[in-house]
Amino acid sequence: MDLALYHPQFGYYATPSSIIGAQGDFVTSPHMGRDFGEVVAEQFVDMWEALGRPERFDLVEMGAGQGLVAGDAIAYIQSHYPDCFAKLNYIIVEKSAALRAEQQKRLSHWNEQGIAISWVELNAIAPLSITGCAFSNELVDAFPVHWVELHDQKLQELYVTHTEDGFSSELGNLSTPKLESYFAQIDIDLSHYPEGYRTEVNLAALDWIEQIADKLERGYLLTIDYGYAAQRYYSPARTEGTLQCYYKHSHHSDPFIHVGEQDITAHVDFTALEKQGAKVGLQHLGFTQQGLFLMALGLGDRLNKLSQINSAKAARPIDIQAIMRRREALQQLINPMGLGNFGVLLQSKGLTQKEIARPLKGLTIPPLM
Repeated sequence: MDLALYHPQFGYYATPSSIIGAQGDFVTSPHMGRDFGEVVAEQFVDMWEALGRPERFDLVEMGAGQGLVAGDAIAYIQSHYPDCFAKLNYIIVEKSAALRAEQQKRLSHWNEQGIAISWVELNAIAPLSITGCAFSNELVDAFPVHWVELHDQKLQELYVTHTEDGFSSELGNLSTPKLESYFAQIDIDLSHYPEGYRTEVNLAALDWIEQIADKLERGYLLTIDYGYAAQRYYSPARTEGTLQCYYKHSHHSDPFIHVGEQDITAHVDFTALEKQGAKVGLQHLGFTQQGLFLMALGLGDRLNKLSQINSAKAARPIDIQAIMRRREALQQLINPMGLGNFGVLLQSKGLTQKEIARPLKGLTIPPLM
């Protein structure tokens, strides 16, 4: 999975970034328009306020895709919150050289407008150097996972093998005892699970959380992704796990075809992120759905304003079409059967008890429309 996605020459994310978007293999929330980045920017500004308006406010985006969130959020903060804009220090951590090049093409002009944007490796960020927010959107689902199966009540690992017929899987002993301890950490007892039960374990996500905690001196970690709490993720009825592949807007569960030409993902175990965070010094602030998160940050107000437009008098027909497209995009962001059901996990480090007690805007109950 690591090679298929990230090999510098043949990996999926090494190919041109047209793989993402309406003409590619999948779309993400930022492709719905500027609203996602702008509404999330409201949370960033709220965090800056909560931290007492520090002189340098670091935004560390990990896995920035085509740079859409960065561009939309920065522009929104500049026009609506100039005081916060003046303090921004934007850092992007991006593994894909192709995506990094596209981000730099889209965003480098901001350096001329007074905001520092830099691209760095995560391990190059100094310990305890971040004051602000480290965040990601649909990143953790693309971390390489271990594939495991139960046989005779014993956990075994699926390895990748290659023959003349191509790639396939082969059972073997566990590559690391961390796989069994993972289930103990999230309070999942596999002893009564069905024979042949297959699932994934994302040990890379635990290492990632530990790295972020090491870099963060004071501030927040915001993780947006699709996934479940552990009890739902590792339900005995989910016998095939969550591993999915995306190829030209269709999905299937065979990672051994279209190698390097398709996305490979697994859902996120948010319980593991929360428990690992607590283990390495992060405070759990809250967990919610993307739909509720965005509504609390003002997306509902945007929908209401669109609804109040008198199409017969206030706009030309072409404007009405644009309004309807935007309304549909906003609805997709909060649709509980789609993007709106994504998980939003908020953790913090270095906050005072008073700051922890202050509710973040995105975790408040959104008003009824």
